[in-house]
Amino acid sequence: MELPEAKQKFIEAWGKLGSEWGINRTMAQVHALLLISPEAQTTEEIMLTLSISRGNANMTLRELIGWGLVEKQHKAGERKEYFFADKDTWNIARQVAKERRKRELDPVIKVLDELSRVEGDAKDPEFITFTQSVKDINKLAKNVDKTLDTMLKAEENWFWGSIFKIFK
Repeated sequence: MELPEAKQKFIEAWGKLGSEWGINRTMAQVHALLLISPEAQTTEEIMLTLSISRGNANMTLRELIGWGLVEKQHKAGERKEYFFADKDTWNIARQVAKERRKRELDPVIKVLDELSRVEGDAKDPEFITFTQSVKDINKLAKNVDKTLDTMLKAEENWFWGSIFKIFK
């Protein structure tokens, strides 16, 4: 397989993976393109490579910047904006985990905490089942949150070393 074909295959695979994780396919493809580009890319280069509209490219780049996965750069003497993705996979994983935590896990924990205070008849089977389910899910969510917190604060080698010790 030649490099151009391999690059296209990577972009498509990253886009599919992103959509499996609930991330817009185009957003994942733009991120993939920037990951494998040695130089920062302009909006026009991204549009041309991925065959997407300017509006789609601009919206996607703003979203990637919002996620902390892409940075905007300016080159002296040029009016064009350039976009660059951090190539460090550990930084990427931590940033995605941080954003997913903020957008998904934190709101769920807030609701579960609220539901943990529901009042009812302690002898009612429906109340017992409801409160136990909420308690168990809340415990799991908070353990996931603690694990994410550890990941976000950890250095890569320490984190993976700790995880692999658990599974030995």
